[in-house]
Amino acid sequence: MKTIYSVISGFSAGTKYAIATVIETKGSTPQKAGSFAIFTKSGLVAGTIGGGVLEGKVHKLSVESIESGESGIYHFDLDYDISYTQDAICGGNAKVLVEIYTVEAGSVFEQISNSVRKRQSGVLLTIVENRENGKIHPLRYWVTSDKNDLPSDYKKLIGKDIDSLLLSGINGRFDEKMISPDKKYEPARILLEPIFPPPGLVIAGAGHIGKALAHLASRLDFEVIVIDDRPEFANFHNIPEADQIIVNDIGLAIENIDKQSDTYIVIVTRGHNDDAKALKSCINSGAGYIGMIGSRTKIGQMHRSFIENGWTTEQRWSVIHAPVGLEIRSKTVEEIAVSIAAQLVMKKNKGI
Repeated sequence: MKTIYSVISGFSAGTKYAIATVIETKGSTPQKAGSFAIFTKSGLVAGTIGGGVLEGKVHKLSVESIESGESGIYHFDLDYDISYTQDAICGGNAKVLVEIYTVEAGSVFEQISNSVRKRQSGVLLTIVENRENGKIHPLRYWVTSDKNDLPSDYKKLIGKDIDSLLLSGINGRFDEKMISPDKKYEPARILLEPIFPPPGLVIAGAGHIGKALAHLASRLDFEVIVIDDRPEFANFHNIPEADQIIVNDIGLAIENIDKQSDTYIVIVTRGHNDDAKALKSCINSGAGYIGMIGSRTKIGQMHRSFIENGWTTEQRWSVIHAPVGLEIRSKTVEEIAVSIAAQLVMKKNKGI
């Protein structure tokens, strides 16, 4: 399971890199507070702070900071008149924190990757302290429900904020606070970013639609598991974007998967019987989303069969997305995959 921080583990020993984070914006800007990018001297490695002129300037500053070894906060005015040809004219301004690390000093990011791999949530804290020499001193901490290495003063001041973020379950939030734990220094800027494991998408069926959906879902921050009983289809050569591939009886494999509220199941097998086996294995589970492909006639017949045989209840059947996907008059395999992916994103972001 990967996060954007996982790229750091691929750097060779001694590599210096910069993490540039948008910490404050006003007006119209390419990205909002909390967006960030990772740079080496060679250029952008992962993430974005909006591209274009702003990202180019931050890249240049990041390289300079990597060479000097000094972190800093930089202000960018994007409110230029249209006659300015060399600068952005978004109409706002942004502050960007550029932090410098080496692979050896970036252990907090390895902690994040390890936690997410175990499906454990946490909050990444960046504490930016101002010291007497005018230089900033950023510190990063990874806090989970069972690990909190924050200095005691900070624990007292922001402990409730951390608990609230962990309970929210919302990725993409970015909170900022100004706190003065020590009167000798100016208030420290505290950046809080909750990070939760990506939702798991189980695709029952490694045929054309399952393959196309896996391709899209991997780019939409889902952890993709593909299940099929045909090894000639269910393999990483055919579906390289999958995080895991299971070759087994489809019904049995789905039954053995841990199904939680952040588990999404899409049933796109090669036939009615396999669809029914897959659905029987998950319809009464705690999965947060279940969708099944098929014509309304087929789905109507399966509905009657499930109710008449006592395999589920009307209430549980009513939450199944069947036919799966948003109605966009899709015809091709790719269009069907897009309609399903769009419904998954809608569920993930808003709930349906």
